[in-house]
Amino acid sequence: MTLTPSADLTTSRVAPHPVRLSRGTTAEGTATRAITRGLGGPLLAANRVGQHVRVPKTAELVAAHLRRQIVRGELHEGDALPPEAVLMEQFGVSRPTLREAFRVLESEALISVRRGAHGGARVHTPGGDVAARYTALVLEHQHTTLADIHTAHTHLETTTIRLLATTITDTHLTTLTHHLTTTTHLLDTPNPDPHTLHTHHQHFHTLLLTPPPHTTPANHTLTILTTMIRHILDATTPDTLTPDTLTPDLDTLHHHHTTHQQLLTHLTNHDPDTAATHWHHHLTHTPHTPHHPTTPLDLLGE
Repeated sequence: MTLTPSADLTTSRVAPHPVRLSRGTTAEGTATRAITRGLGGPLLAANRVGQHVRVPKTAELVAAHLRRQIVRGELHEGDALPPEAVLMEQFGVSRPTLREAFRVLESEALISVRRGAHGGARVHTPGGDVAARYTALVLEHQHTTLADIHTAHTHLETTTIRLLATTITDTHLTTLTHHLTTTTHLLDTPNPDPHTLHTHHQHFHTLLLTPPPHTTPANHTLTILTTMIRHILDATTPDTLTPDTLTPDLDTLHHHHTTHQQLLTHLTNHDPDTAATHWHHHLTHTPHTPHHPTTPLDLLGE
């Protein structure tokens, strides 16, 4: 799984206002206000007296300011942060402090930093793959089996499809129809390529859960959770397996395509019960992994 998307440092735009601190404001002043807000309640309340107060490090305050701008959409994917000298002046901090803040944001996959003449810090918006990676570590630590993960994925995706059948837009239906039409053409060629078809089938699953731009998913939380689990399951495929090993035969690919077309019909008819039942049957009767289902999740290897 890719932690952060690659960014082209020569083409991404420079964020016009990446830092919005008033003139003369310093990180130390911000720290004072943050602490004051943290103690905003009655200072003499019995449960507050004697409690330890942790003063945030300046680098944490800088990182929090930039993190807030990224999450709130004030900074966008691929935006270039200003040079270090500019940020140091705007925040009123030293170079080591600024770089410590950068390391915090890099660890959260919210920026990537390249050194050199054409280097600098680039913004990355939060992605489900990052959350999936940490979730996978928690699951592996708890000795979770692949069967357990598949069960969760089946129930979550089935529920998502049920909601989707009631909320799907014409734009989303058009996207799915176009994709399936392309797949039909591939199947009708004299010598269809199983690997290409299998890739198309997998992409159909992605398109189901990823509404077109400027449209709203059926349920944000369900969509993110389902996508996270799919990231984890995709990462369980051993590197030693070849595309030929993983690709179903043509008869199976034809069956999958028919199943996808039937689901599209149920979605078009806005029939949530039939769509959910149909998709649950598909997910539970389609092999998803070459592993034995009781195999514990193992993404770290030896």
